Amino acid sequence: MSARRTTLAAWLFLAPALVLLAAFSFWPVGFGSYLAFTDYSLIRPTSWVGLDNFRYIFDNEMFVTGLKNSLVFLLMVPFVQVGALGLAVLVNNRLPGIRLFRAAFYVPVVTTVSVVGIMWGFMFHEQGALNYVLMALRFVDAPIGWLSNDTLALFCIMFVTLWRGLGWYMVMYLAALQAVPAEMQEAAILDGANRWQRFWKITVPMLRPTIMVCTILSVLAALKAYQEVDVLTQGGPMNSTFTALYYSYDQGLKHLKLPRALAASFVVSVFCVGIAMLCLRYLKPGRK
Repeated sequence: MSARRTTLAAWLFLAPALVLLAAFSFWPVGFGSYLAFTDYSLIRPTSWVGLDNFRYIFDNEMFVTGLKNSLVFLLMVPFVQVGALGLAVLVNNRLPGIRLFRAAFYVPVVTTVSVVGIMWGFMFHEQGALNYVLMALRFVDAPIGWLSNDTLALFCIMFVTLWRGLGWYMVMYLAALQAVPAEMQEAAILDGANRWQRFWKITVPMLRPTIMVCTILSVLAALKAYQEVDVLTQGGPMNSTFTALYYSYDQGLKHLKLPRALAASFVVSVFCVGIAMLCLRYLKPGRK
């Protein structure tokens, strides 16, 4: 088969997927980006307004707060990655009942966000389980309003997001750990390397592609935080838990200000692409 026919066959196999991507991904992203620069409305003609929507959102305190909170969510990324890698190393051992532990750590990933919201809403309630335990142990004298305190609420949501994400990244790291050749570990043992040296000199370098992918995915998830905010606080108290994407939802679906919502989403997308490129540059395998 000639190179041209091979190329044609490859494009034909790709065509169905490309058509679906064009219809449901590329076109909505492109058209939505265009509408961010207009005064689009369902009841009047659309006209080009340039950067007016972007000026509005950057002058809006709620969006600026939401953007700052989205960036604060990035502080969670190292904890997610270190915790997930630690869990993966733990469950990679052949121990009795280890499959049960693996399943238990993965349960939060497949639990719907509404159930998570109900459960953690009860945990964080002033009369909930967390305050009950803290007061029983005499760590606090009075109930703490975890989700009603404008200083604590955001960090509570970050904790829930971390809790939900650990199992997903644990599975990815576990698969990578099980792909590390046993011969390399055995050779290092014969050379006198201890467990810690084997982990840093053999395991971690072999995991760099997975670390890069998991870091990028967790960075994007942090910048796009929305679900936990919606089910736990709806942006409150005093707009302290607004994220940039929740602001987009608030403007687009609650107030029907679609151009402003699209402008906010466009800004989030720019941050996602920029930070993902930084991760690709500094975490790619082979970089020293």
